[in-house]
Amino acid sequence: MIRVSKSIVGKKESKAVENVIRNVGYLGMGEEVGLFERELELFFGNYDYKTVCVNSGTSALHLAIESITKPGDEILVPSLTYVATFQAISAAGCIPVPCEVDKNTLLIDTKDAKKRISKKTKVILPVFYAGNPSNYSEIYNFASENNLRVIEDAAHAFGSTYDGEKIGAQGDIICFSFDGIKNITSGEGGAIVSSDKNVIRYVKDARLLGVQKDSEKRYRGERSWEFDVTIQGYRYHMSNIFAAIGRVQLKRFINEFASTRKNIAKKYTELLSDQKKVKLIQMNYDNVVPHIFPILVMDNLRDKLAELLLENDVQYGLHYKPNHLLSKYKTSYKLEITEKVYNQIITIPLHPEINNSKIKKITNIINNL
Repeated sequence: MIRVSKSIVGKKESKAVENVIRNVGYLGMGEEVGLFERELELFFGNYDYKTVCVNSGTSALHLAIESITKPGDEILVPSLTYVATFQAISAAGCIPVPCEVDKNTLLIDTKDAKKRISKKTKVILPVFYAGNPSNYSEIYNFASENNLRVIEDAAHAFGSTYDGEKIGAQGDIICFSFDGIKNITSGEGGAIVSSDKNVIRYVKDARLLGVQKDSEKRYRGERSWEFDVTIQGYRYHMSNIFAAIGRVQLKRFINEFASTRKNIAKKYTELLSDQKKVKLIQMNYDNVVPHIFPILVMDNLRDKLAELLLENDVQYGLHYKPNHLLSKYKTSYKLEITEKVYNQIITIPLHPEINNSKIKKITNIINNL
């Protein structure tokens, strides 16, 4: 079976974990986490921005939201995203307001979002679907015009760039995921990146049960015994083991993964460009490091393609069921474009072990639809 997504880990990651177990001796949050955070900051390349690592991308979003909102605030968010985005919003006591997506990019439609602003709206939360940040300026112009904060769900967009700058090197608050199948993995993990010192201070303490200034001691392998707590905190910190994996993955991303993912997407685009029954999502793969490769299948042929892929031992995905159709987040209004996309979309395999022969096999199936 050709997997739709896959963790690409090996001997280097194993050796890094072994080093933590044998030599560092402490598996919780410590020096490795601090080193990973500094290396991420070097990667993003803007030293005014600080990085705080946590145990998941969902945790990153949750803490980012809590750092700038109060319960009852409303957040504009595209419905077409994994439920984790919505769960992070509601976990912070805020109200997700599902919005339409643009039919060509599948990114949040700011014209629709404008219609959904109320006195309670405090944040717009764009999702850089499949790794694509092409509406970046539009989002920030929209936020400025409507006096909103921006929290970027960049779970798919690690390594992508906009206007020559990496995602994570500019903007308000940026959240990444490092789970097992993302562009880099730390096993499980995530990060919050911002130049807002109040946000960074908040998430550093909140990830460690609200214990004030505990992070600096943890980096040195120490613990806080006399301390104060003034906020609700969580056990959201990253472990040394996860950070050790992440540090290796970051090097592999720079040397291997980024270019491989781009090349796979470019090859798919080339080989599928003449297939009239398929619509490709608009993306510039010189700037985008894709996490997934979704396509839209016309003429009600999506389910037929899904059957053909499985018959030929090719796994597929459906990214994602719109959140406004879920019982917890159901809306009184329809999102017609998002709902249409949901019935057309299918994701074909993309990870660094997809070689040319697998690409040809997959595209031949699609082109013979």
